[in-house]
Amino acid sequence: MVNICLIGTGRAGMIHGRNMAAKIKGGKLIALCDPSEESLTNAQKELTVDYIYKDYREAIENPEVDAVVVVTPTVCHKEIVIAAAEAGKHVLCEKPLAMDEQECLEMIQAAETNNIKLQVGFMRRFDESFQEAKAIVDSGAIGEVVLVKSLTHGPSEPKPWMYDISQSNGPIGEVNSHDLDTLRWFTGSEAISIYSIGGNFRSPEVRAEYPDYYDTVSMNLQFSDGKLGAVDGAQYVQYGYDARVEILGTTGSVLIGDQSKHKLVVANQQGEIVRPAMHSWTYLFQDAYVAEDQAFVDCIAADTEPLVNGYDGMMAVKLVHAGLTSLLEKRVVQID
Repeated sequence: MVNICLIGTGRAGMIHGRNMAAKIKGGKLIALCDPSEESLTNAQKELTVDYIYKDYREAIENPEVDAVVVVTPTVCHKEIVIAAAEAGKHVLCEKPLAMDEQECLEMIQAAETNNIKLQVGFMRRFDESFQEAKAIVDSGAIGEVVLVKSLTHGPSEPKPWMYDISQSNGPIGEVNSHDLDTLRWFTGSEAISIYSIGGNFRSPEVRAEYPDYYDTVSMNLQFSDGKLGAVDGAQYVQYGYDARVEILGTTGSVLIGDQSKHKLVVANQQGEIVRPAMHSWTYLFQDAYVAEDQAFVDCIAADTEPLVNGYDGMMAVKLVHAGLTSLLEKRVVQID
């Protein structure tokens, strides 16, 4: 049995917490950690674990803990992951892995030095539709991949710390790191250039304090083998959660996702055709999160490489940084 400590008991953290507590074979949630006493208390009421901590340093000292799931603000990831690795704890770290490439390198090196597993939380790779699409692409059914377009629009109002892009990298990091990983995964290649444009359209009240904050971004990428990529990202869209991908090949295409919550259409007496919109990523990807958490426990038990490793996390962060640089400096960024 792999004993798990959840570090970070917010909305995303509790998805992992509920999975580890009840849905994962071979894994057991035994500890919770969060500096917020209110969040920690609420999580403990629901999950009822053996140990609770406000300081992650105390949590990783517990000899009963085999692994940690890190779901904190990105700026905290490096410190926690390295400390956990040095304590011999395996790590599942939510995306983005860190603030920049150098931080990622240090985290990867700490994992390798201490012989622990480091998995990154790109749950879309574990989604059934994404996996089926990948199998179709790899089979050659649509010919050679030419262009991959990935879109993510999130409905939630940004948390206060997200407006400071020195702490969050903005939507390119918090939202579109998923899309950038999706492009790498489906092209099977690395980007060599990126160009980003964007702006703050939904939160004008923060422009004076955070002039660089943006809530909408469009990115174009070129890959080393000539493939093309496009990312469309937005925060606080308010109409619902939207995640879609198009993979264009030389002889066909694959589409993943739509905007609807269910396969339900209502025609009413006002002459309207209504389909409920997808309301949350927590609903759309709930099965993918379970599969992701199960894969983490399985790779520890079997001593195998995580399906999404530290290198994948680092390359996504590298693209986040390049995309943000392009946006702020209004230029095409060449990627080494």
